Amino acid sequence: MTSAYILTLSCPDRTGIVHAVSGFLLERNGNIEEAAQYYDAGTGLFFMRVRFACTDHSEAALREQLAGFAEGFGMTVQLHAAEQPMKTVILVSKEGHCLNDLLFRWKSGLLAIDVRAIVSNHRDFYQLAASYNVPFHHIPVTAATKAQGEARQMEIIEAEGAELVVLARYMQILSNDLCVKLNGRAINIHHSFLPSFKGAKPYYQAHDRGVKLIGATAHYVTADLDEGPIIEQDVARADHTDTVEDLTARGRDTESQVLARAVKWHSEHRVVMNGHKTVVFK
Repeated sequence: MTSAYILTLSCPDRTGIVHAVSGFLLERNGNIEEAAQYYDAGTGLFFMRVRFACTDHSEAALREQLAGFAEGFGMTVQLHAAEQPMKTVILVSKEGHCLNDLLFRWKSGLLAIDVRAIVSNHRDFYQLAASYNVPFHHIPVTAATKAQGEARQMEIIEAEGAELVVLARYMQILSNDLCVKLNGRAINIHHSFLPSFKGAKPYYQAHDRGVKLIGATAHYVTADLDEGPIIEQDVARADHTDTVEDLTARGRDTESQVLARAVKWHSEHRVVMNGHKTVVFK
């Protein structure tokens, strides 16, 4: 049976990288099905994503051989089974539009994820979770119980083998320690077009400034609040007649769409880190 894989890599740019990667796969009877590459002149780094099919070598063998190949180029490489859905845990508070949208897209086969659990500091969405047959974990969070609550969250994430954690309007600031543990695999949706209007109540901030565009930003979670590498953004029009409630209602659709695109691209291994930025092979 043909096995499909996705290879992503980054390394200092030099001539012959695409030729070498193609040759590596050809020598192993690999058939390239999709390929994209990008050179960042600012950093001098080269990025590439390749989807290929290979029947002659196991995933373990390919990984071992790639390690030796990458060493000669100073490459950072990752290999993933293309058809394997990404195990995912979703965190949510009391706003459920992003959660509801992700669950619908997942069950409709539109996202390459496997939602293993939903974790919330409120009980509001236990019935929604049950309707999708997803385990629901209520973990209240207060200043006094934050450490214990995060420890329990991490237990669930590890027990489910989650490769991705989605903060679908989870309105709690994660500790530095948890941010480090989830580095590169936690995506947050911020209801603002970052870097504008960071922190709490961005729609109130936007309304106060009389903005003509409101937006949403999906980004990786880091210890620096709302400053992680950005994956996707979008905007919606606003005008002087809009109330805060109008902006909030209109923003929900934008938030859901932006988060869904970010989750889709991450789960399809289309996002590669480039320092504090990302390269997204759409």
